[in-house]
Amino acid sequence: MLETTSVGSFPKPDYLVKARADLQKGTLSRPELVRLEEQATREWIRFQEDIGIDILVHGEMERGDMAAFFAERLDGYGISGLVRSYGNRYYRKPIIESTLVRPRPLTVEWHRWVQSLTSRPVKGMLTGPYTMCDWSFDEHYGSRREAVLALAAIVRDEARDLEAAGARYIQIDEPAISTRPDEIDLAIEAMAVVTDGLAATTISHICYGDFATIYPHILSLPVDVLDLEFANSQFANLEIFRRPKFTKIVALGVVDVHSHVIETKDQIKQGIRRALDVFDPELMWIDPDCGLKTRTPQQAKDKMKVMVEAVREIKQEMNLN
Repeated sequence: MLETTSVGSFPKPDYLVKARADLQKGTLSRPELVRLEEQATREWIRFQEDIGIDILVHGEMERGDMAAFFAERLDGYGISGLVRSYGNRYYRKPIIESTLVRPRPLTVEWHRWVQSLTSRPVKGMLTGPYTMCDWSFDEHYGSRREAVLALAAIVRDEARDLEAAGARYIQIDEPAISTRPDEIDLAIEAMAVVTDGLAATTISHICYGDFATIYPHILSLPVDVLDLEFANSQFANLEIFRRPKFTKIVALGVVDVHSHVIETKDQIKQGIRRALDVFDPELMWIDPDCGLKTRTPQQAKDKMKVMVEAVREIKQEMNLN
């Protein structure tokens, strides 16, 4: 009960940010970059072990954008020029140019290596087919459904390879679901392709949308765990999930990843207590609202530490240890 985890990404240390820039300038070799990505990954694994996280993430030190990382490794994808996201933030958007093919497993080797660093389970981390499509330009399939299902077959194969490599937890992130509630049936159809036959515990992270428009329909998403944000809304969205009864495991976001302010233990405990009035404790995990990559490394560590301490005290109060 009340197992602790994280959504996926951690901030990259300064030496890795510099190294990635140096690679683009041609002043650093890719093997040297990989060495530093491995160093940063080891540091985040060690940190999670030290504070007592139950289900670990590898931190995504080898990844940039969660869609582009996969698009760059699939045949049939290209990458656009810079596209404005918001404010002064820009990114390169994937372009589906031809039939999509996965030439080889994309994450399995890295996951197997990370899992060898710890005896605790580490999640396999994938971007879901609906989000991959929604965050791409499609110049080939012409139909969103056709593109989404083509991506679903690729993500399914990757998930199966992760499971064969020993992954006990596989997360298929679908943040775009909450922004297009009119297409939730398509997202559900695609996820059914991905998770069909998997024995691993499956998780999907859905963040910062209008949950009222997609609940209870998201309970039909064929995964074991729905990872949702609550801290950013000051837990006001809890009432949405009171009726009908939530029937899956919920990973409860209890720290706001978009704020530099470090929550207090009492704030987190109060949020968990409010959630326990809606969700069953045996069907609750505790984690941040979303990935922590936008925080500084110290902020991310401080938020994770206070989260674990708050959960430990709640479990003591409930005699769950």
